[in-house]
Amino acid sequence: MSPIELLSMKPKPTVSPLETFVVCAHQMLDPATPEQVRRAMEPRLLAQLPALRALGVFELFELRDPALRAWLTDELDGLETALKHPRPKILLEQT
Repeated sequence: MSPIELLSMKPKPTVSPLETFVVCAHQMLDPATPEQVRRAMEPRLLAQLPALRALGVFELFELRDPALRAWLTDELDGLETALKHPRPKILLEQT
């Protein structure tokens, strides 16, 4: 195998859920961030919530920004509700 082929096989570094969350949160809170970019960060940030919740991050740390804290509290409450009341099997098959 050539060195170029070996380099192309090198695994790409993975980004942890915490790193992704912090990057997205910073982007969303930066007043210079365009609205389009801010909206693109929302789903990426929300996708990290189950992992961060499982790790206990929100029990150890408090978000200082009141708007972000309120929004994520609502999202986490919704996640809790979804976990307690999973979709009926018929709906799971449709997704």
